[in-house]
Amino acid sequence: MSTKQRSRKHLCAAALLAPALFLSACGSPEPSTGGDGGGGAEAGGGGSLSIATGGTGGVYYPLGGGFATMIRDNIEGYDATVQETNASVDNMLLIENGSAQLAFSVGDVVADAVEGVNDFEGNPLEICSLGSIYNNFMQAVSVDGTGIESVADMAGKVISVGAPGSATEVAALRILEAAGIDPEGGVERRQLGAAETVAALRDGTIDAGFWSGGLPTGALIDLASDGDMVLVPIGEYAEPLASEYGEYYVAEDIPANTYEGQTEAVPAIASPNLLVASPTMDEQLQQDITKAIFENEEALIQVHPAAEELDAATAGDISYVETCPGAQTYFDEAAG
Repeated sequence: MSTKQRSRKHLCAAALLAPALFLSACGSPEPSTGGDGGGGAEAGGGGSLSIATGGTGGVYYPLGGGFATMIRDNIEGYDATVQETNASVDNMLLIENGSAQLAFSVGDVVADAVEGVNDFEGNPLEICSLGSIYNNFMQAVSVDGTGIESVADMAGKVISVGAPGSATEVAALRILEAAGIDPEGGVERRQLGAAETVAALRDGTIDAGFWSGGLPTGALIDLASDGDMVLVPIGEYAEPLASEYGEYYVAEDIPANTYEGQTEAVPAIASPNLLVASPTMDEQLQQDITKAIFENEEALIQVHPAAEELDAATAGDISYVETCPGAQTYFDEAAG
């Protein structure tokens, strides 16, 4: 087992037990100052920044709370709060309309937003990246007794494809299609977030569900504690998805012992998570936010072990969206 795998195993509890660091940053966002789409983001103006995250059972929400704390503690005059959302697709729209100044999103959704395709058909968004934060793992999960051991086994079953407007939903529908299952008529679709998917698996109202998130995902830690969780292998679909949609789908294993009772690695699909902002945000603020995040990795690991993947040396290496100029300045200085 690698050092990072060992650390991830030992820090699983941090995902659930570290709320003291970020709970004060979580809640309804206060109104932001400024009216240029980068609310509260004017040069030297100070203000409150809202971070669009995801559901409370995933990784975006707690890690976003950690980011909010780093902003509050390290950037004079700025506060930050997190919004609970349906995640990636909704988050891009919140950046566009100025309801959020920072947002998490998975690479495939960011690329769609930039190109103005799929959920953003005819409406390309002006966004930029403050860097790649960590890899999302598309995780397909079931429980003993459903008979589901592969995606093909999902045909005709009740399947949660993720919350509406989430990256989970985007990728889940693509995986079902790649497996030869019509996502409209080939399964009974439910649209549930991570925590709701776990509850539905427990009460038997769904047979399986998809979830895209960092490792380990808090809701799945909880499900694994029951002793009957089944991780369904989906790594074989990474290549066909990458060929059709883009380079942000990569076959990667969920390491053994990521979850209780999971004694073997499980083939999955990894995609990068980005922190996104509006290009109207002041460049110095972009730089300060990027620095506050990437120079406080150890504190953020205590919020969630996904922060172990923070790496300023590679965070700006993204081909399908521009890196925010202030973030690029930080990355260049860090490399120098």
